[in-house]
Amino acid sequence: MSLPPANTAHHDAPQPPDRDALVRQRSVAKYARRAAAYDASCGPTMPIRARAVALLRLAPGERVLDVGCGTGLSLPLLRAAVGATGAVIGFDHSEAMLAQARARVAQAGWRDVTLVGCAAQELAAQPALAVRVDALLFHYTHDILRSPRALAAVLACARPGARVAVAGIKYFSGWLAPLNFWVYLKNLGYNGAPGELRSPWDRLAPRLHDWHFEPTQWGMGYLACGLLRAEAGAPAEAVR
Repeated sequence: MSLPPANTAHHDAPQPPDRDALVRQRSVAKYARRAAAYDASCGPTMPIRARAVALLRLAPGERVLDVGCGTGLSLPLLRAAVGATGAVIGFDHSEAMLAQARARVAQAGWRDVTLVGCAAQELAAQPALAVRVDALLFHYTHDILRSPRALAAVLACARPGARVAVAGIKYFSGWLAPLNFWVYLKNLGYNGAPGELRSPWDRLAPRLHDWHFEPTQWGMGYLACGLLRAEAGAPAEAVR
């Protein structure tokens, strides 16, 4: 009587779920529900968006990547900064959000703005990013910041020394900490992985130098910037 292959049990064993895939699935579902009214909800963070773009110190002719571009609210600011000789690339995994960004670009007639529909983890394979960018904007991109795979794929699309600006939500500290359950619920409505809000920048910061950080929104938000370390350099200790 022949024996079954020794590794049959190994192959038949259930495989652990892909956490990134689960997070993306939840995020896409949430943004599909929010896409139609998203722009109307962004008034309070528009000044922060403008400040984040300003931190990139963009110059005419440069290439900038709008990470998780959503409906494209940052596109006019980025395009104005890089001028007609520059290039703006935006990507998002939510087709519901990206449809509005595409409509925005088409209505304005922008030929120097390229939009890509894909997950952050798949970004390096996109032809639009065959040439590395000079700057990266992370505006409220919590799920990408918390995924090592997604973050590495995005940063691989930028040249060493690229300027990086990041803005997002975080927990309050000090006497406002009792409000953090409300902060969590606020984040829950948008992100596939709504936790890890104490220092959501701590996977990005070690990859940058000249790191500058400031709280916003009375401590519920943050705004930071830095320069991408050379690929051969070892990352510094996490900044918290």
